[in-house]
Amino acid sequence: MKFMKLGSKPDSFQTDGNDVRIVGTELATDITIHVGEVKFHLHKFPLLSKSGRIQKLLASPTDSASDIHLNDVPGGATSFEICAKFCYGTVVTLNPHNVISTRCAAEYLEMHESVEKSNLVYKIDVFLSTSVFRSWKDSIIALQTMKTLKSWCEDLKLVARCMECIASKASVDVSKVEWSYTYNRKKLVPSVVPKDWWVEDLTEIELDHFKQIIDAIKTKARVSYQVIGEAVKTYTYKRVPGLSKISVIQGDAKVKTLVDTVTWLLPSEKGSVSCSFLLKLLRAACMLRCAEACKKELGKRIGRQLEEASVNDLLIPTIDGEVTIYDIDMVLNIVEEFLMQDNGGIKEMERPGMNFCNTKGTVAKLVDGYLAEVAKDRNMPLSKFLYLAEMIPNESRPVHDGLYRAVDMYLKEHPNISKGEKKKLCSLLDCRRLSPDACAHAVQNERLPLRLVVQVLFHEQSRTSASASVSGGSTRADNSSVVTSYGSSRSAATTTTTEDDSWDGSAPSVEDGEKRHMANGGDLVSSVKVKGNMTPKTILGKILPVKGNGNGVLVSSGSDSSGSPGSGSGSASQVGMAKATPARNVR
Repeated sequence: MKFMKLGSKPDSFQTDGNDVRIVGTELATDITIHVGEVKFHLHKFPLLSKSGRIQKLLASPTDSASDIHLNDVPGGATSFEICAKFCYGTVVTLNPHNVISTRCAAEYLEMHESVEKSNLVYKIDVFLSTSVFRSWKDSIIALQTMKTLKSWCEDLKLVARCMECIASKASVDVSKVEWSYTYNRKKLVPSVVPKDWWVEDLTEIELDHFKQIIDAIKTKARVSYQVIGEAVKTYTYKRVPGLSKISVIQGDAKVKTLVDTVTWLLPSEKGSVSCSFLLKLLRAACMLRCAEACKKELGKRIGRQLEEASVNDLLIPTIDGEVTIYDIDMVLNIVEEFLMQDNGGIKEMERPGMNFCNTKGTVAKLVDGYLAEVAKDRNMPLSKFLYLAEMIPNESRPVHDGLYRAVDMYLKEHPNISKGEKKKLCSLLDCRRLSPDACAHAVQNERLPLRLVVQVLFHEQSRTSASASVSGGSTRADNSSVVTSYGSSRSAATTTTTEDDSWDGSAPSVEDGEKRHMANGGDLVSSVKVKGNMTPKTILGKILPVKGNGNGVLVSSGSDSSGSPGSGSGSASQVGMAKATPARNVR
């Protein structure tokens, strides 16, 4: 820390109680100056020789010649005492902690060169220019002391000069950093200066000053947007410790202002901060009821890097008065923003190595996981659930296991939905894209409409036959003709739940689905295991009455056939079977 000593005489100021200062000399004092609650018993001549303001006050006929009140001195009694000691030639020490308040007090007392050469204002300005504002840490200390003297410091250009010094040092090449700084966040290789060496020290600065410094650093364009983003994130975590938790302090005006400010302070480039941090900011903005523009801006930024998010990040609680537990509307807006990238308007901003087609698959899995969580909310409207599920392009979901789990969870938590609603919900699923585990669960899941269960069985029977044909060179006699059509389930049959309430199997990744697809000659799966080791053909025989059509192909005669994913024209799919089996009574 830099300091400067002024004067050469011993300190003769004495304290008489807490509120009285007396100069201990042989000459009696002839003037009393009141600064707040403190009385200074001084001599006129030393003050008149240095202070233009004292000269004017003593020359004014309206003021007492021996009793002056200076209640608005910047820095109060402490700063005035330093100025008074300078007038007496007493030794005083200036440092980054007191130099700013003393400079403002000297300005107030008009201790300029016009009154006397080498006056206090001049000496302090030299100290600031040659020492304090050339030191990284001293500049930060000095800037912190300005918050109580804001108007004075701004008028004297002290704030601007100090922040320019800080911004310039933060923008220098790291190879030229030779001063000390605070850095506790990572273990460093000795003598290696990290690119974000300055970030931690700036967390001590007030928000307004921090904003101005970051803006100045951006203007100089010498620091990468990642480092600037790291500075904003570090500052936010330091000032709002609860941001990393589930909730933040509600109703706090300072926190609300900070969230809004840092949102607009973030660099515009994608990836300047993590998606997780942006979602924490958004959660705070919602809970603190920040402006809609702030929340919209955060939603845009999140949408551009949504592939980085986790399901827990997206579980943004609704504010008081809302019906649902989680704010699904916010997530809808974020997903819409993500999908807008496919139009090409933001593609050039993607990070190296990122492929938008791959990220869509990642986001599809993320959305399916989110749907499975919000499906547990009894007040979640089916319309919003369907809208979010349908937003994901079909090609982004090569495997439907995650979506199946979400649909099954919704059926479990909403057992009273109508047949029409169940039909819409189950129409999301494509049985061709279910893994063996999901198929095994689906054929025993009595929450699903019968039509969807049949469709899964038809598809598995078809694939089993096709697989046997490829591996053996010929098909079996009872599978000599297989005709199956595919589509989305339209069944709305109501069912009764069993002890098998939910499917807890982990949804395979997109890559897993693709590997199965290649390993099975083009099919995602080749067989399905069901309870009691029954084959799909056996189960079909138990639940559907069938009859021959004279051509070796058996046609089901189930009545629930309209809009089936397995029927392109409303009739049941045809499946080659050895013989008709008794029909199962279906409630």
